[in-house]
Amino acid sequence: MGKFAKLFLVLGIICTVLFGAWATLRIVKAVSFDMNCHAYIHRATGATEIETAKVELTKAIKYIEENNLTEGTVSIFLKNPRNDLGFWYSTLKSAYKELDTFSENATQLEKSNYLMRMRESFYEVGLPNGISIYPHNVLYFWWSMLSLLGAAVFYILSYVAYDNDWD
Repeated sequence: MGKFAKLFLVLGIICTVLFGAWATLRIVKAVSFDMNCHAYIHRATGATEIETAKVELTKAIKYIEENNLTEGTVSIFLKNPRNDLGFWYSTLKSAYKELDTFSENATQLEKSNYLMRMRESFYEVGLPNGISIYPHNVLYFWWSMLSLLGAAVFYILSYVAYDNDWD
């Protein structure tokens, strides 16, 4: 095996390791966001009591504010309204505000109607795609593209160098 084939093979392996690191970090970030925020939103939407929904939503909003997920967009190329963090955050905050001001004298029917409306609202708004890596979405995009394309190119060059006996 010639020196160019070895060099390209090593570069291909490095790019593969970089891509693996990207994938691992994306998974870790997604799981972390899910455990520290999304799970609490999900629990709030499934709550049958106003107080339980408030407690769960408080935990999610605290995480969102601590991690500066209150404004901006997670889109890279096309600014899709679904990925607007400001709208998503304001929806959560307004739901909490309404939960906080809910009358103690409200009937069980009023409470369950509001909880159902809140659940439907959260499902309609959804979760912005790529929120777990915000504000580094562009960095993660280029990291994945360059490492994956680099691995493919260097493996092909390694094969060509080996096959043509480049020195």
